[in-house]
Amino acid sequence: MRLEQAWGCWRRWYLKTFRPRYVARMAELRKGHRNQCPHEVLDSRDVKFHLNHDGYYWDLQDDPFAWRDRLPFARAGLAELFVLSLLLASATGLVSWLNLLLNPAGLAAWIGWFTAAALGVIGLLIVWFFRDPQRAVPDDPGLVVSPADGTVVLIEELDDHEFIDGPAVLIGIFLSIFNVHINRVPIPARVLGMRYQPGKFLNALSPRSARENEQLAVRIEGSAPPHRRMIVRQIAGAIARRIVCRVKPGDELDVGERFGMIKLGSRTELVLPRDSGIEIRTHVGQKVKAGSSVLAAYID
Repeated sequence: MRLEQAWGCWRRWYLKTFRPRYVARMAELRKGHRNQCPHEVLDSRDVKFHLNHDGYYWDLQDDPFAWRDRLPFARAGLAELFVLSLLLASATGLVSWLNLLLNPAGLAAWIGWFTAAALGVIGLLIVWFFRDPQRAVPDDPGLVVSPADGTVVLIEELDDHEFIDGPAVLIGIFLSIFNVHINRVPIPARVLGMRYQPGKFLNALSPRSARENEQLAVRIEGSAPPHRRMIVRQIAGAIARRIVCRVKPGDELDVGERFGMIKLGSRTELVLPRDSGIEIRTHVGQKVKAGSSVLAAYID
């Protein structure tokens, strides 16, 4: 993040110095009434870390960088993907070049080639981690789709939940470093609010992580009657140290729509009302996919 912020400072200086017409055009197309960022905003790249604030924004047709959302990789992870892949590719090339230049024999040669191959594999794993595949999203009324990829590790009935205002069901999903880490909306909904909780970075497999780890709870309400309330909770893990959320209160979201991600292994929880008509369609140990796997259904 600090590297991106430093790059942003240089980029804004460059744009104001050498591309004043571009800056003026972006200012004319800009929407919103105030700057919620701690820095000057020239284009959509400057609001990347502040999308869940009610500040400046650009309509899709006016955003020259909207094409990044169509890439098969998470837009929130493009900087990490570029920098880490470049570093690992450079290291792989350097080790291979040194191995050829020094022309070692025997064990030394094998160590050199093994190191180069290991660095290459790590680079491929980073590319794999930040992938963002398209999903076929079921849109039948009453269905609740998974907000995350991973393994269902917990299904718990709650006698009462203050936000749900009644009995609820909690479904916990563990995301390993090999899962897609994009979070998606479980139902067509409106964002009512968010609650951030600072905390620890325990292993996301541990039930304690849901209570003690850093997390962000996104509170939503169904767009269609009976307007059921739900919570999607993004929970950091031992490796994941950054939660990304792009939505803000008042946003209207469609089922399966991307709203954020958690970087490098984590946990996502879904809290939904335990109505008389609910049918849980998942089980502990099941592998699920965000936006396409059905976790529950309401039979009204």
